[in-house]
Amino acid sequence: MSPATPASAESPPSTASAPGELHVCEVVKTLNVGGVEVLLVERLSRAPRDGTRYTVVCLRASTGELIDRLRAAGVTVVDLSAGTRALGYARLVAAVRGLAPHVLNVHSPAPAIVLRPLLRLAPRRRPYLVSTVHYAYSPLPGLADRMLSSLVLLMDRLTRRLDDRTVAVSSQVARSPAVRHAPGLLTRVHGVDVAEQRRWAGRAAATRREFGVPDDAFLLVCVANFRPQKNHMMLVQAAAEVLAERPDAVFLLAGGGPLRERIAHLVRRRGLADRIRVLGPVSDARRLVAAADLLVLGSHYEGLPVVVMEALAAGVPVVSTRVGGVPELVVCGRNGVLTEPGSASALAAGMLRAMEPETHRALRSGVLTGAPAVDLRGTAEWFERLYRELAGAPRHA
Repeated sequence: MSPATPASAESPPSTASAPGELHVCEVVKTLNVGGVEVLLVERLSRAPRDGTRYTVVCLRASTGELIDRLRAAGVTVVDLSAGTRALGYARLVAAVRGLAPHVLNVHSPAPAIVLRPLLRLAPRRRPYLVSTVHYAYSPLPGLADRMLSSLVLLMDRLTRRLDDRTVAVSSQVARSPAVRHAPGLLTRVHGVDVAEQRRWAGRAAATRREFGVPDDAFLLVCVANFRPQKNHMMLVQAAAEVLAERPDAVFLLAGGGPLRERIAHLVRRRGLADRIRVLGPVSDARRLVAAADLLVLGSHYEGLPVVVMEALAAGVPVVSTRVGGVPELVVCGRNGVLTEPGSASALAAGMLRAMEPETHRALRSGVLTGAPAVDLRGTAEWFERLYRELAGAPRHA
């Protein structure tokens, strides 16, 4: 894996488009191995290349894995990680203006808030503006987090009217207050590569050996960046309750993010580091999902989690809090168990229920019957049609 390579003034990406070529720029705040970023990379890896050129711009990238995959697919990547973070948004605006795309799709609210009004005021042709909304946001615990998220949501809602189209990744996201009155609102469930996940499921034994999971262990996996919305603190508390009843359980927590060391310290303090392993970022983490007996999420809020679709595609039942678009994928008692958000005891009870041998067999059977519903095929073509319809349509004032 090569390190992330920032774009520099000495080697700017070409902004020239061939005659008749459509140039699409996709902006994401980070290129970490998270759900939003993986969805984007998976889609662009399958996007039509006949007459369309794609550029991805990110404010920072903590790993080169996704950058390598994008570049291997022929996508230009502009990584703005170099330089001071305080000037990041100024460099983002300059980069997008320099690229001069026909269509701009922004996948994170903070960059969208900055780019929408400034591109509207551009002295030359502005791009058609699309926002893809991946989450139905809910207030986080803590006054500071709640105030900041409320401000971001307010600014996002006020500037969203400048978009030409808004794409929600689930019907629940489309109904959320920040999105439901957006102009040109569309809903598209992205999906994942079901065939690839089933191949990874066939290699589950090798993956478990790689991570030192005993053959007789019941493996519970959480793949989620260590951020407040994912609520790893509650997950660790629930895992401790499960381990008191099921000492054969092993938890693997994979992901990056600012709270990783705090969660690792919490696990060590509880004396559970041998049963709850904080792995950090894992290359191609979907293989870890496919090797699990259960996928577990304790999030405060979600959109339509990629990791849940990856689990279902691999035949792995899901235990999750009932948030966001998760209930659109997980039917309690059929392919997983849903619990009320914010309750460690409820999450622990859900895991213990799903771990019962008869229940677990029934859930696995239910998962396999519904996996095609989360297939990625068609999403890249859907976005290509949207971009071309926009570029060929009269621009509103």
